[in-house]
Amino acid sequence: QVQLVESGGGLVQAGGSLRLSCAASGRTFSSYRMGWFRQAPGKEREFVAAITWSVGNTWYGDSVKGRFTISRDKAKNTVYLQMNSLKPEDTAVYSCAAGFIGRSEYTDWSQGTQVTVSS
Repeated sequence: QVQLVESGGGLVQAGGSLRLSCAASGRTFSSYRMGWFRQAPGKEREFVAAITWSVGNTWYGDSVKGRFTISRDKAKNTVYLQMNSLKPEDTAVYSCAAGFIGRSEYTDWSQGTQVTVSS
């Protein structure tokens, strides 16, 4: 069974940085993409970024382009989300997810971690 365990959330001032980590275990991820999503209170879940595990192709949501960077460390089976120039509107619960490249949906999700950006 796939396990995705997050770490790195917390409270930061606007303009600051945080790095989220997502440690993955339970299968070989070479045919998977890993994604980050977020959900703020009263809002729908929003796509943040994704990366293909094998090649490292990346995609970003429009609201985070140029500020956030997704990466992965194959040796550590870990995906990262480096968040710079944080804004109060980035406040949300952030989750990582895994999905098979040949399918549109993400099938495995982490527990989520709170990121709060104060103004």
